[in-house]
Amino acid sequence: MTVRRDFQESAKCRSDLVIGREELLTAARDQLRRGGSVLLHGPAGIGKSTVLRSLAAEYGESARTVLRCSATESESHLPFLALADLLGLRLGEVSDQLPAAQRTALESALTGRGESTLQRDGLALRLAVLSALRALATKGPVLVVADDLQWLDPASAELLGFAARRLGDTPVQMLFAVRTEGQEYDRHLRASPPDTIAVRLGALTRAQVSALLDDRGYTGLPRSTVRDIHRTSGGNPLFALELGRALAENPTPPRPGEPLPVPTSLRALVLNRLEMLSYEARRTLLVASAGARPTVALLHAAGRENAEAETAQAAELGLLATEPEGPAVRFAHPLISAALYAEAPAQDRRAAHAALSTAASDPIERARHLALATTGTDPDVAARLAEAATLARDRGAPSVAASMGLLAARHTPADSTPAPDERRLQAAEDAITSGEVDLARDIAHDVLGRATVPADRVRAWMVVIEAAGQALGDVDAVYPQALADAGDDPGLLALVHYQLAWRGLVVEGDFAEGREQAAHAAELAARAGDRRTELLALAFQAQTETLMGHPDAPATIKRALKEPQDPQVACHHNGAGSTRFRWLIMSDQLTEARNTVTALLREVRRRGMVESEVHFLRLLAETELRSGHCGRALDLARESLRLARDSGIGRVASALLTSLAEASGGDVDRALALAREAVEHAEEDGDQMYISRTLAALGHAQLVAGDPEGTVRSLRRVRELEHALGITDPARGRWHGDLAEALVRVGEIAEAQDVVNVTREHALRLQRESVLAVLDRAEALVRAARGDEDAAVAQLTSVQDRLAKLGYGLEEARAAFALASLRTTTVPASYDEAARLFRRCRALPWLRQVEAAAAAAPAKPAPAPAPALDALDGLAAMERQVAALVMEGATNREIAGRLFISVKTVEATLTRVYRKLGIRSRVDIVRLAAGRHPK
Repeated sequence: MTVRRDFQESAKCRSDLVIGREELLTAARDQLRRGGSVLLHGPAGIGKSTVLRSLAAEYGESARTVLRCSATESESHLPFLALADLLGLRLGEVSDQLPAAQRTALESALTGRGESTLQRDGLALRLAVLSALRALATKGPVLVVADDLQWLDPASAELLGFAARRLGDTPVQMLFAVRTEGQEYDRHLRASPPDTIAVRLGALTRAQVSALLDDRGYTGLPRSTVRDIHRTSGGNPLFALELGRALAENPTPPRPGEPLPVPTSLRALVLNRLEMLSYEARRTLLVASAGARPTVALLHAAGRENAEAETAQAAELGLLATEPEGPAVRFAHPLISAALYAEAPAQDRRAAHAALSTAASDPIERARHLALATTGTDPDVAARLAEAATLARDRGAPSVAASMGLLAARHTPADSTPAPDERRLQAAEDAITSGEVDLARDIAHDVLGRATVPADRVRAWMVVIEAAGQALGDVDAVYPQALADAGDDPGLLALVHYQLAWRGLVVEGDFAEGREQAAHAAELAARAGDRRTELLALAFQAQTETLMGHPDAPATIKRALKEPQDPQVACHHNGAGSTRFRWLIMSDQLTEARNTVTALLREVRRRGMVESEVHFLRLLAETELRSGHCGRALDLARESLRLARDSGIGRVASALLTSLAEASGGDVDRALALAREAVEHAEEDGDQMYISRTLAALGHAQLVAGDPEGTVRSLRRVRELEHALGITDPARGRWHGDLAEALVRVGEIAEAQDVVNVTREHALRLQRESVLAVLDRAEALVRAARGDEDAAVAQLTSVQDRLAKLGYGLEEARAAFALASLRTTTVPASYDEAARLFRRCRALPWLRQVEAAAAAAPAKPAPAPAPALDALDGLAAMERQVAALVMEGATNREIAGRLFISVKTVEATLTRVYRKLGIRSRVDIVRLAAGRHPK
């Protein structure tokens, strides 16, 4: 795609803040720090100049001399212009250090005598540029910065390349940026110093595009719109910003099913070759741009008889990508399709959609095209769209269902049954399911602006509350209005009291209030025959009773699981399945908990339930963490956090869980940063339930980081908060052992024993075996601090065995570590067992602590580093996960189930692992895990 040079970024887009390029910047910084050179490359608008400016500003300060040039296409025919930019102002500094012939040649080039200078005095001029750079370097490091290298005039490019290849150890570094559409940067790399690395800038992710738009002031865009901007821009930051600007300046947002408005600047940018097409070829491309998955066959069915020849012509002009292996008609960039559609007259668009409404094979797609081809209300069109929405919902595509529902409402006559607002509210509920909370909120407020029917108003209020997420304090004014609209209708009141139960828990931090409201909501829903709300309320009641340690919890869970069940509620993150999982994991039934949450995750993915997917990814990560599978837990937690940030749902919960996973199996500094971020957001939301949980994650990260004082501060506050909340079950947060251990480290022995005693009383009452074992581990440290080391060693030995039998691999390893640390005072130190167990768990932060302790122990050298850990670093992500599960003893079928892949894929992946690690069997992987060389 050709980009005109006269297209300029708006002033708003000229920030040097680099978004979404952290890894690339790290690689470039490392190279520049080593004294090397960097070539940035990528397509137009991808952000090369922004990265170049950032790096130049950062490393220009350490250079004595910075030489700059920025070429333009319109000036690329002027010889030596770039050379003049680079050396023109520096000629006086170096001219007396150049031989006469070189000085004359260089002065001639810089004073405009033209290309004949290079032809006549070629060698002298080439040597002059090289000598000038060397002369400047004698006074200190030199940094050469050149943007848009592709527009460098040929004479300057040739001279710069000649010098670059011959600088050797001269302290001259080069930082270049060049536009490339594919990988054709080799010729520019050959004209750079030999130690230059090429860094390609690719497309931004949706989350990065969202951050970019927010940074440039285009805030408040619905996530569905950000998703469309990302798709249309192809992740290109310049294109995304232009689309965001067009939306900000457009008072009327696009209606459902319509593409984004494409500003004139971008239309001209990508459609300058459209004039070379025939009228009929343009009509064919318009039909392709209107289709969701256009093929030549679809174009034929839509009446485009010469589709092959016309698409071939468009491909030759670079408008379409060639697809020799498949039938798809794919535009070279999504923006071309959007701009082509935006450029077409409204009647031509409707004609294209009318043709596709009969040609498309998918009923949802046919309905969408029919809607976009129809103006005004039409009950038949509305009915077809409502059917399409139902079909999309059944297929697990709630986002599509929301779009179809809004189109159906638009075409529904005001006096129809169901009414337009009923269809809008269904679309809002579908949007909630798909994670598009901004869209759902907007629909609900639109309905509330005119609705008078109580059921519609209460339903809309429920959407507003759901869209608030954990920030329920922000919608406090909604509850009395919803109660007033509900009147004395038990079904409507049940909906409101269910939300009041959540408010009691999240805003007030009152578990008892939440439990009472949920029980009342369940009773009201049962009277009204609303089984869905009754099940949700019972699940909420059961969850609060579980966390409170209430004796009625098992009975309430059974009531919530009793038939008949609602399929949507059964797999909902607030449903009985989730509550049952929480009971299982708190009761140390890890295998059953894993099976339960794995099945739930599979079902919500099938249904497209985004918030539930984020939730169950976290729960599965938590299960793996409890089981000591730290690598697997870290992968799942990071996936949950990416999805949470992308959708704006569950960010606090995913951040705190990822912090725990990072502290156990990843990077401790990242764990601390994530925990602090989670605490900050929970406090901003006023979420009493999550403030304590995020502080518990922070306390754990501080303990792993070697900051027991910080741990004590954080976890003392958790203790106060949970006491106020009425939480008595220690299996909820499992922070009590960390607090006791940190108190021992800071010398607060009596308080540590008190924490153990109080917590043990609740754990014994609730039969929390793993909690009791961890408390015994902490008590052993108390005994050791009081001088009773024999009793401490005996207690830790028992604890390690109990935790192993329960399947808590990481806690078992921590017990072994504590045991080895105590034995250093009585017998020769041996950290081999602790190192082996942490290695099996892939608990890298803990393993580093073991290695440091072993190295510091005088009696015995540190254990040999695990070859498995180094070897696994060279594997791809999937290969690493499979190898890690083999190390844990999982069968191929178990691995397939846990990673959601086939057994055949597991076998093929293992074959690659064997080849890369230079081993022959699963047994060799296990030997690596144990720190032994394979035979």
